[in-house]
Amino acid sequence: MREFQQRHPEREIIRLGIGDVTRALPAACIEAFHRGVDDLASEATFRGYGPEQGYDFLRDAIAEHDFAARGASVAADEIFVSDGAKSDTGNLQELFATDIRVAIPDPVYPVYVDTNVMAGRTSAAVDGRYQGLVYLDCTAANGMCPSCRRNRSI
Repeated sequence: MREFQQRHPEREIIRLGIGDVTRALPAACIEAFHRGVDDLASEATFRGYGPEQGYDFLRDAIAEHDFAARGASVAADEIFVSDGAKSDTGNLQELFATDIRVAIPDPVYPVYVDTNVMAGRTSAAVDGRYQGLVYLDCTAANGMCPSCRRNRSI
């Protein structure tokens, strides 16, 4: 990317990379991180992964400060705190049968492939691709967009 940008300074590049941040963390975040590190350093306050729906103290704080403070009646037990997109993606795909065909754009974030492999929706990988997936190639040649034509093999 750096070489392309140097050769083509007139071209605008839209970066889709993870962690491509543009600003330093605010003081409130730094202070919260330090408190969190201190909590992890003590047996009395150490916490590992939270419960499936999120820690009660966090759900209570969200209900109070994000909803009740604005006049919305939302109870803490109505709030779900996710531990991240990877596990949510894995959990979401469990709603679907294992004998379906799955189409994914290529390239794609790996979790979308991995969770379908773990669910048994794919066969073996051949040359880096799973035979049970339909890959929708996103290339410069097709304008980074898979063909809109119907694929009867899906």
